[in-house]
Amino acid sequence: RPRQAGKGTKGDKPGLGEDAEAPAPKLADLTAPLPPDDDEPRASKTDDEAWPKRQPWRHGGLLPVRVVLRDLAAQLPAPGKPVSAEDVWRYLRGALKAAALADYAPAMKAELHESGGLVMFDGLDEVPEALLRREQIQQVVSDFADSFSNCRVLVTSRTYAYQQQAWKLPGFAEAPLAAFTIGQIRAFVRSWYDHMVELLRLTRNDAAGRAALLLRQVEHNPRVRELAERPLLLTLFARLQTEVGGELPQRREELYFASVQMLLSDWERTKMQRAPDGSAAELEPSLGEWLKASAEDIRRELNRLAFDAHRDQKDLQGTADIRQADLAQALLRASANPDVKVRQLEIYLRDRAGILVEHGVGMLQFPHRTFQEYLAACHLANDDFPDKLAGLVRHDPLRWREVTLLAAAHAARGNRDLVIWPLVEELCKGPPMPKSERMAEPDAWGALLAGEVLVQSGQHENPAPRNRPKLERVRSWQLALLTDGPRTLPLAECVLAGRNLAAMGDPRPEVMTLDGMPFCVVPAGPFMMGEGEEPSRQGPVHRVDLPQVFAIGRWPVSTEQWREFVLATGHKVKDSNSLAGLGNQPANCIDWAEALRLCDYLTERWRSVLPPGWAVTLPSEAEWEKAARGGELIPATPTSVRVKQLPDALLQPQVLGENPWPTREYPWWQGFDGQPINTDNIIGDPSALGLGASCPSPYGCEEMAGNVWEWTRSLWSKALLEPAFGYPYDNTDSTRETLDSSEGSRRIVRGGSWAFTHNLARCACRDNYRPGARYSFLGFRVVLRSPPVL
Repeated sequence: RPRQAGKGTKGDKPGLGEDAEAPAPKLADLTAPLPPDDDEPRASKTDDEAWPKRQPWRHGGLLPVRVVLRDLAAQLPAPGKPVSAEDVWRYLRGALKAAALADYAPAMKAELHESGGLVMFDGLDEVPEALLRREQIQQVVSDFADSFSNCRVLVTSRTYAYQQQAWKLPGFAEAPLAAFTIGQIRAFVRSWYDHMVELLRLTRNDAAGRAALLLRQVEHNPRVRELAERPLLLTLFARLQTEVGGELPQRREELYFASVQMLLSDWERTKMQRAPDGSAAELEPSLGEWLKASAEDIRRELNRLAFDAHRDQKDLQGTADIRQADLAQALLRASANPDVKVRQLEIYLRDRAGILVEHGVGMLQFPHRTFQEYLAACHLANDDFPDKLAGLVRHDPLRWREVTLLAAAHAARGNRDLVIWPLVEELCKGPPMPKSERMAEPDAWGALLAGEVLVQSGQHENPAPRNRPKLERVRSWQLALLTDGPRTLPLAECVLAGRNLAAMGDPRPEVMTLDGMPFCVVPAGPFMMGEGEEPSRQGPVHRVDLPQVFAIGRWPVSTEQWREFVLATGHKVKDSNSLAGLGNQPANCIDWAEALRLCDYLTERWRSVLPPGWAVTLPSEAEWEKAARGGELIPATPTSVRVKQLPDALLQPQVLGENPWPTREYPWWQGFDGQPINTDNIIGDPSALGLGASCPSPYGCEEMAGNVWEWTRSLWSKALLEPAFGYPYDNTDSTRETLDSSEGSRRIVRGGSWAFTHNLARCACRDNYRPGARYSFLGFRVVLRSPPVL
């Protein structure tokens, strides 16, 4: 923690590290710019980008001095006795003397007093008997900082310990260590494999190939990326890949299994231990040898310890604290050596890094929550599986979700069919409730996790006949969670249910087929268009009369419907990503002309069932806004039909009533908060159609706010900011809606998207893109209407 008070560094005299001739890091190295995240050659950058800023350091060269607080504490007077800066100096003199450098002590003291230095007090939370020594340590560090006021003083501590108010050091600022950036991860991996070449363990070509493999996994696997941001675990992955000679395991459970095996090997292995006088080496037995316990017995007790810690942890973030005494007791249960004592075992374990790391005096943690969850999962996979596991996760899903998925994968190593389906049966015990009744939260979570377990294990593909009813039950639950679940589960979980549904095969023909596409009937008549009282991009609000009835898609066109069109016509897509999305999500990465190609195809495909003269096209922005906001009169019951039912539906008179909010901001009228819509980059992708079932427009249209922007046939202008076609909207002006315009004329899009703020998902909001734009946040819905199509 850098000290705020003090005078800083006097003069420009370099520190001893700067003067050293040996090839050690210099100040220029330590203040070099961080490795770039984009990994592009500097030559391809602009001038500003090509020369990133160096890391800031305004103190010149400083003499670095490290004080290990554990060792310093051992030399202090008894707890409760006064201490001062002289105790630190006595420790430093002793360190120099032990290194045969006693003659340098006066010069170093003068350097620290006159020019200053960087004095690092390392391991505040690792001092033996820390609670008894706390006041002494605080006093000795503060007194040294005051006495050597030209020095910069850095004190290191694990965050957990320093967050306790009693440990705070007055006058010190706090700064947590940052996680590795992707640029730093790349630099680390490349340096690691360069070192393997220097050690003659790999050829340069082999090292480059392995580095590329590891980086590909880090960059494309979010879970591996999260772990790799910690230097300890990135080192673990690099070691693991170096030893296996290829890619890391692809499945999560297999990756954690291999990682845990390596950490356990580090922890348990035989060590060379120096004698106290440093004169000779002695062999310290492995943990298993000393305990006379098998690796399986030790692992079983570690699994149980992880489960107990995970179960009892109050905070669901990070890893649980494990008392060293509890670890010792667990290992004694595995031991067949009657001579081993708890205190001996604690001393033996103290300096062993691996599966557990020190987290303060007498406290340990797993190096990442992932390993705690994985070992807890291994315990539950062998403890009344699957009943106990299912009971835990249904009632405390946030704590046990990852454990459940890992336990299922671990238990299924032998026979997936015999393990996964009993767990699914315990998680999802009955059919979903009718929409009129609220879901029970344990049932909703259980069904969601059953879907995840099936998809991650691959058991949803080609199940045995006896398991097909279970699959259908879980699939019906995923649909219920997507469309009605937001009343019970967080939005992100309902989005996940939609992904599970896509993987299992979405059964809705209205989403997955062109001929099943539903349309909402919008009667003729006036509505209020725009917003505000002053002229603007979307104002002022004004009355527009649309004299013809039309029918608009209940949802945007889905990816599966787009695929059907491509297969039926042989259309050469302009962007292969348009075919890559999940089938029940909105089609995207499709430009304006391609959207019209689909409309033309549907017009011909449905010619025999469309009312005479009707065609399929993109909606005008007026038609889109009326469908989203409602007219001055709106139906008491919205009419949704398939295209072949449209002629009969148009003959049925609708019961209309006054629109209670004709200038509503959003398609629903209760306000934005609490509505299950996909905006603000909360989800990070398009979501399955049906998520907005609880907030339709007055005509029954869904997904008109968020998810994807939607093309209209309306023109904006060639300029990005200034519309050539402003308000008031003139529905007799054919030039606003012409389909034959120059490539440079931008088209209006409506509805907002997952990647934009919800403020842009208002009914009246207008945005625009060039007709050739193809983005993952840009899709379309179609409209059925009578001529003239302007």
